[in-house]
Amino acid sequence: MSDFTIEPADEGMHVPDGSSNFNESVYVNFVDAAQGVAGWMRLGNRANEGYAELSVCLYLPDGRIACQFQRPRIQDNARFDAGGLAYRVLEPFRRVTMGYAGELLLLDNAEALRDPAAMFETAPRVTAEIRLDHVAKSPVHGGLPANPSVEPAYGRDFSLGHFNQHVVVEGSVRIGDERWTIDGAGWRDHSWGPRYWQNSYFHRLFMINFADGSGAMLLKITDHKGRARRLGVLLVEGEYEEVLDFDLVTDWTAQQDPSRMRIVVRTAARTAVIDGEIISLAPLRNRRKAGAEILVSRIAEAFTRFSWNGVAGWGMSEYIERIDAGRLVGYPL
Repeated sequence: MSDFTIEPADEGMHVPDGSSNFNESVYVNFVDAAQGVAGWMRLGNRANEGYAELSVCLYLPDGRIACQFQRPRIQDNARFDAGGLAYRVLEPFRRVTMGYAGELLLLDNAEALRDPAAMFETAPRVTAEIRLDHVAKSPVHGGLPANPSVEPAYGRDFSLGHFNQHVVVEGSVRIGDERWTIDGAGWRDHSWGPRYWQNSYFHRLFMINFADGSGAMLLKITDHKGRARRLGVLLVEGEYEEVLDFDLVTDWTAQQDPSRMRIVVRTAARTAVIDGEIISLAPLRNRRKAGAEILVSRIAEAFTRFSWNGVAGWGMSEYIERIDAGRLVGYPL
């Protein structure tokens, strides 16, 4: 991409700048459609604040969710390894691995996530071991802006650098006495720079792999002034086509959670109509203190079934928005 630069060294760690909220994070997801198991893991180093953000969330075939959310202490930004969650680059832009060893909370009903304090106090806990190898099935997309006129993917106040990639995923998952050998597909990203979740007024992100090897990454992001940007890629025959525009219509539940979506995408080569139906949704929150004010964002992370031209696909849908005066600022867009 001519608007961005990316080097193999960017797979490694970056020196934090002087901002208190410098964040460097990695995220991976996977879906094993044959077994109906999916999940994602994220580790975000906030070295200048002395902790990491650890998230593990697995969607099990019977509808249960196994998850963990912690803020383990870290001393520096030398590596991605905290609280039992570790990430390694085995070959830049070609192969990475991420694994977790520790406790997970096992939820029969995802609604427990709406009350985190009660969940952490009462949810059953099981030991878990997760190992996932992610091998590239696409080029890398993104990087650092090539010049100051280029806007980073998530805006100028939400990570300076960001790249992502569709992947093939193999590995293993053990949750208590249950085990799965994973053979599926997924998506990963790596970002760095000053970041607060609440700097994203609202966004919708779709990370999709289809059964024929194609895929999509689609992002709609809106700032506090109501300006919306739509960007992303379609993966066709192993190459990315840049998205010129897309329209999104979402169906919502009575609790204002997304349930279905239709996305009409245009690239220079084609128009694609992608339909999605959520299989299992994790209703999450992120809170931070800004002076005397507590800022809150809703983060809905959902295992989703998609279709494009009759071809089935699977992946993750992410709906993030600020909550102002009890109102979801992006609902019902």
